[in-house]
Amino acid sequence: MAKVEPRNVGPLLQMLRNFLLGREHTTHLRHQDYISARTQPLPNLPDGPAHKLSMNYYYSRDGRREVKLPTVLASQTGQKAISEGTSETKDVAVKKAPTPGVMFKWD
Repeated sequence: MAKVEPRNVGPLLQMLRNFLLGREHTTHLRHQDYISARTQPLPNLPDGPAHKLSMNYYYSRDGRREVKLPTVLASQTGQKAISEGTSETKDVAVKKAPTPGVMFKWD
């Protein structure tokens, strides 16, 4: 006994349909014979801070509480908040960024 495709038309109509489509028609219906097996292995994920049973408070793992104000690395006065890695510090003047094009004084 030949296996019949579920919900398909006869061979003459299949050839006509494939000719009019310009390609071979594929059925998008989900039948048991055409579905792949759902036997994927379970994910192997490392334990995080939420996997602990005790001392697992929400405030200690809330990412919004980790946000702090930005650290000033350099200011307009020329003083640097970070060092260059050597014991002597060099005074570097901070230049003002140039304005592109010619400015029009409208006052």
